[in-house]
Amino acid sequence: MNTYELTLVLPQNTTAAKKKAVGDTIDKIVKMNKGEIKKTEDWGEKDLAYPIEKNTSGSFLHFELELENQSVKALSDKLRMEDGIIRNLLVRKGE
Repeated sequence: MNTYELTLVLPQNTTAAKKKAVGDTIDKIVKMNKGEIKKTEDWGEKDLAYPIEKNTSGSFLHFELELENQSVKALSDKLRMEDGIIRNLLVRKGE
């Protein structure tokens, strides 16, 4: 298994309940692909460099995951379809 970092941008003024729901969804998707979440961080709300879907700021969530290589595409596809996530970045963590 490889270690990956996932950063999500949620719309501005996202409630704590919505952040928890997104976190639970990510957890479910990762477990469904036989992975594991090692660490979760809420980076809070930050200004965006340019508006995305009429949002000038966004709430950032960061995850450290362990996934099999073949599960990365499935996770990426599901993130693209997920409502409430305006951007995501999934990168393999260097050794």
